[in-house]
Amino acid sequence: MFNSLSERLSQTLKQITGQATLTEDNIKSSLREVRMALLEADVALPVVKTFIDGVRERAVGQEVSEALNPGQQFLKIVQSELIQVMGEQNEKLDLKTQPPAIVLMAGLQGAGKTTTVAKLARFLQEREKKKVMVVSADVYRPAAIKQLETLASEVNAIFHPSDISQKPEDIVAGAVDAAKRQAVDVLLVDTAGRLAIDEEMMTEIKNLHQAIDPVETLFVVDAMTGQDAANTAKAFNNALPLTGVVLAKADGDSRGGAALSVRQITGKPIKFMGMGEKTDALEPFHPDRIASRILDMGDILSLIEEVERKVDKKKAEKLANKIKKGKSFDLEDFREQLDQMSNMGGLAGMMDKMPGMGQMAGAAGQLQGAEKQFKLMGVIIDSMTVFERRFPDKIVGSRKKRIAMGSGTTIQDVNRVLKQHKQMAKMMKKVGKKGGMQKMMRGMGGMMGGQGGMPGGGMPPGGGLPPGMGGGKFPF
Repeated sequence: MFNSLSERLSQTLKQITGQATLTEDNIKSSLREVRMALLEADVALPVVKTFIDGVRERAVGQEVSEALNPGQQFLKIVQSELIQVMGEQNEKLDLKTQPPAIVLMAGLQGAGKTTTVAKLARFLQEREKKKVMVVSADVYRPAAIKQLETLASEVNAIFHPSDISQKPEDIVAGAVDAAKRQAVDVLLVDTAGRLAIDEEMMTEIKNLHQAIDPVETLFVVDAMTGQDAANTAKAFNNALPLTGVVLAKADGDSRGGAALSVRQITGKPIKFMGMGEKTDALEPFHPDRIASRILDMGDILSLIEEVERKVDKKKAEKLANKIKKGKSFDLEDFREQLDQMSNMGGLAGMMDKMPGMGQMAGAAGQLQGAEKQFKLMGVIIDSMTVFERRFPDKIVGSRKKRIAMGSGTTIQDVNRVLKQHKQMAKMMKKVGKKGGMQKMMRGMGGMMGGQGGMPGGGMPPGGGLPPGMGGGKFPF
């Protein structure tokens, strides 16, 4: 996310952060580069102009001249202006009303509305502890109703049935009655995709909005359309009183034009962004954290929240107790560690949020290779019997051959996994001893040379980075 913008800005800001003093000339030169970086990221021109003017005004003034480190202060100003452009702080959904709180979802065809409804339903249930019902008022696409029903089942939300023969107002009126009877907290209404220039369709959604009077009207937009996303949202806002925007497919937006343009052009906050295809891939939009990611300063808060939410605490505690009691770290434990990393979004998902690692997250080839290795390791372990996973030392000769055949790999691949596990088991053994964590981290550092790992070098889950990726360690 924001890889190209982050890389360009980082290079530009490195030049000025090394300056002992800031002059109008070197600020002017740097701002020219920043302006080009934003335009290449498809940020809307009025937004770029406002941003550059804001940075220039603060940088050439008293604020920088009295700073202890002018270069770092300039970076701080750029970060501050980025936050201001995107909206200062996260704005939550305002659901304070007599239940059910109705949330109307609008957007273009193919923007990802229906999937976003399911993601939002899961978010509200898991993180806000709300009872959620979903309904489709898309009477033009029967498949949309079926799709929402399937997704509702997946996220355990209540699905209110609808039919293409009904009017949208009647569908939602029935859903509201059903939501009241079932003591539902939030009713999410999916609507048909439409264009702002389609007067008939826009009249329909205006009438629907007027009939149900939702507490939130969210516009779902494809982040990969850049500044067009902001312009489309503005056109819809002229017809509907939008309360916020959801950036769908933000994980595929390497430029960042939409995230930086929407707030200023529409005057509406970005409330969420979709960061993947899975139903749990919806994040609240925090301007300060996004600004840090763009400037490659990381997003540790989001990373910690993700660890808290996605790491299975019972399994982690069970493993910790097992290691403390001196029991061995077997292949079943190793498999669970691989699953935990996968739940965290894999290497790319974590590195994007770590300081100084954003540009490495853009090294797609290397990351994909490492992710492939983890998947291959998982497949090999899955091909073993329970006995073999619990007693890895018993895996010899014919067992290795059978595991390789069952996983579609080679005996050499199986040997690599066994060696990788043995190294990880040694580290785990050190954790329970005095100074164990320090020894373990040093041991992980020793594995960075690719000794005995999967092709291209080894990397235990939760450990260091693969060779050529910086040799750093994860903070958990």
